[in-house]
Amino acid sequence: MMIILVRVKSRSVDFCNPLFMLTSPENADEETAACLSPASTKTSAFDVSQPSIPRRTSDGVRRRLKRSIFIVLFKAKINLLLPCGPAAILLHHLTQKHGWVFILSLIGITPLAERLGYATEQLAYYTGPTVGGLLNATFGNATEMIISIYALKNGMIRVVQQSLLGSILSNMLLVLGCAFLAGGIVHHRKDQVFNKAAAVVNSGLLLMAVMGLMFPAVLHFTGSEVEYGKSEIALSRFSSCIMLVAYASYLFFQLKSHRSAYNPIEEVQEEGTTNDDPCEDEEPEISLWEAIVWLAILTVWISVLSGYLVDAIQGASESLNMPVAFISVILLPIVGNAAEHASAVMFAMKNKLDITLGVAIGSSTQISMFVIPFCVVIGWIMGKEMDLNFQLFETATLFLTVLVVAFLLQEGTANYFKGLMLILSYLIVAASFFVHKDPSKDDD
Repeated sequence: MMIILVRVKSRSVDFCNPLFMLTSPENADEETAACLSPASTKTSAFDVSQPSIPRRTSDGVRRRLKRSIFIVLFKAKINLLLPCGPAAILLHHLTQKHGWVFILSLIGITPLAERLGYATEQLAYYTGPTVGGLLNATFGNATEMIISIYALKNGMIRVVQQSLLGSILSNMLLVLGCAFLAGGIVHHRKDQVFNKAAAVVNSGLLLMAVMGLMFPAVLHFTGSEVEYGKSEIALSRFSSCIMLVAYASYLFFQLKSHRSAYNPIEEVQEEGTTNDDPCEDEEPEISLWEAIVWLAILTVWISVLSGYLVDAIQGASESLNMPVAFISVILLPIVGNAAEHASAVMFAMKNKLDITLGVAIGSSTQISMFVIPFCVVIGWIMGKEMDLNFQLFETATLFLTVLVVAFLLQEGTANYFKGLMLILSYLIVAASFFVHKDPSKDDD
């Protein structure tokens, strides 16, 4: 009986064991032949464990990849609009119907923007609301930056100025207004609260950006330049460098030295208070690196569709009978800010207003204090006379917008009525640009 047990064990471990061959002489020849076989010699030490490990690992990676693709691309019903993007590209290359290319590109960007907001929300679970809002603003503004550099390379300086200005106005009035309205309706029984200190700092940076844009315009239109044309460019370039330094200092202030000042309002509540918000119990559906990879993929795809959208602007202007300036300041920024719009509204409905402000106001701050000065510096390197003179009408509009938003944020609370006021203010701005004639050609 003992011999049989030893034989079973030795079969499962090593047929070439001399003790086994001694205890079972009747099978010695067979076992010796098996030991002398090259195939058995190669596999005897590895058959037990090694093949199962890589198979198990590869299966796990494959299942995780399938799950991530399903969650991001197929779970949301709005992704039914995704084919409009490739349709716009095909229509651009096969036909000359720029109006349809413009409309299909606009529709195709919408689900991508919503998914970009979802990926940013997942990333915020790992990074926190402050860094999450900053990343969302950065990925959302990547489209505007790519379009601006492309237009600047082709000498379309006025298009760059108008689209970036429109992006600031859209973020501060339309995006923030829709977020406050949606969040106020969902949480209508009480006012939503956010970190007032962070909002005050962003309002100060926006006023500084208005200052940087106002002085070149006033210098130009008052005719008080020391050297006509050159002083304006020199002041714009100097101010742009100062604004870039200020934005870098702001990032250090936000992420390093005064990090606690940007904590969400829920984190500083007293321990005795209870929060019945079900969103607090949520867990991320995708991993950290999956969120980062999806953010990169979606940003690239949005940038590609935005390029076709820009190429179709002139044709859409003729077919829709709209001024190009109105499309540049109002319609184009709405498309470019679709990512911020979707994510800001989503976070507001989940009572995460600190991330909403980081997306909407943070995006406006990033454009005014980083993207615009960066384009001036890039134009300086390219030999293009990109300046901060956005004309008096545009500068005055930006100044009034910053004042309105700053007054509404000073209390640290939000409700649906404040959101409605911001949306109605944006409608006034849109109507003003619809009847506004761009004086740049006449001045030149």
